[in-house]
Amino acid sequence: MTRDRRLPLPLVVTTLLLSLLTASLALLLRAGAHGTGFLTGYAGAWAVFAAAAVALRRVPRRHVVPLVLAGAVAVTATGLVAAPRTSTDSYRYAWDGRVQASGVSPYDHAPADPALAGLRDDWLFPRAAVCERDGAALASLGDGRCTRINRPAVHTIYPPVAEGWFLLVHALSPEGVRHKGLQVGSAVLALAVSGLLLGVLRRRGDPRRAALWAWCPAVPVEAVDNAHVDVLAVLLSVGALALVARRRHVTGGVLLGLAVAAKLLPALLLPGALSGIRRARTVAAVALTAAATVALTYLPYVLLSDGSVLGYLSGYVREEGYDDAGASGRYALLRLVLPDAWAPPVAMLVIVAVSAAVWWRGDPERPWHGALSTTGTTFLLLTPGYSWYALLLIALVALDGRWEWLGVALAGAVAYLAGPVTGAVGVTTAYGAAGILVVALGWTRRRSVGRRPMSVEPRSASAPTR
Repeated sequence: MTRDRRLPLPLVVTTLLLSLLTASLALLLRAGAHGTGFLTGYAGAWAVFAAAAVALRRVPRRHVVPLVLAGAVAVTATGLVAAPRTSTDSYRYAWDGRVQASGVSPYDHAPADPALAGLRDDWLFPRAAVCERDGAALASLGDGRCTRINRPAVHTIYPPVAEGWFLLVHALSPEGVRHKGLQVGSAVLALAVSGLLLGVLRRRGDPRRAALWAWCPAVPVEAVDNAHVDVLAVLLSVGALALVARRRHVTGGVLLGLAVAAKLLPALLLPGALSGIRRARTVAAVALTAAATVALTYLPYVLLSDGSVLGYLSGYVREEGYDDAGASGRYALLRLVLPDAWAPPVAMLVIVAVSAAVWWRGDPERPWHGALSTTGTTFLLLTPGYSWYALLLIALVALDGRWEWLGVALAGAVAYLAGPVTGAVGVTTAYGAAGILVVALGWTRRRSVGRRPMSVEPRSASAPTR
């Protein structure tokens, strides 16, 4: 009797789809498309990603982990094939790392400040000929020169753990490596997230879900090619939630604090991290430890800086319209039914209510479930215009498995890439469609759970309480 050595058909199909996804992403990033043109190719990559994720469901379990890892390496590597394509944020990262290496606080001077003119080079601060040729893509300094750094007249906005990352990459990067140092570092972080997700989901779920991060087109585009520091915050956030789920509350709180000190956005995870925890001592172990960690990471920069370590944060809030809903595409869904002036306070009330519900009724064994609800709801209410913010959301989707929330991540890409053309209509339509998908799938799931026969086995009286 001979053993059949043929590969399972689902494995072959998934591998072919992964190959197509990798090729399409590499071509997209190497091509010269911008705005809606880039969005068209990006949407196509998302369609192939969805097909690959569906095909993975039928792959035999023994092949899942190697396939997810191989796909993670291939998809992530596509982010290294070109210079940053849709964002210039990494140029600020490189500058902040260089400034710190010279012994100067990154919070004390804007890039345009003549006091730091000695640190300028022809890459970040091109000569006049390059400024004239590529002027539309560069920021003018008003003296005939220009810079690749956006908002060169304002101080940095990034928190201290992010600044530490910029300094580390600068220190480890060879001379003249330019953007590649940050891209390679971000690729390592993205793969670390994939590995961590696989480790968590092999014990507490289905490892197939890790592909929702590992193969997602947003990872090579936003985390690697654009090298957004959000990927560092994602790695710390996933680690924090994994530790809290294992009742290691203090170390989980430390990692959550480091995540917040890398990008601020992970502060939305706190209610999820406290899911179902009622004991004041345990709440303090997570919340106060996280707060203390944030404070301690800021302390060295407070001591070294002459000015505020908050940088351009307040200016950014005003610029993006978070304080004035009528000035931008923020709060797009709420503004369909409410006056502009009502949108910010109503959004805050809803976020607080959802956070309280997650904390009080959440599952302590699955803190990522509540964290996804809080973070996803915040995105739908605020309708942010930057697509890379959703990297955190994508990792939470991989942990929890509620794939419908990926629509919110794709809506952010539509808002960022097509928003300048479509205006508020495009932002509202994209986030509206994503919200409808979340509500419809959530309602369907609740109905299916309600139809299941109830268990007659009583809960163990010795079950541990939180």
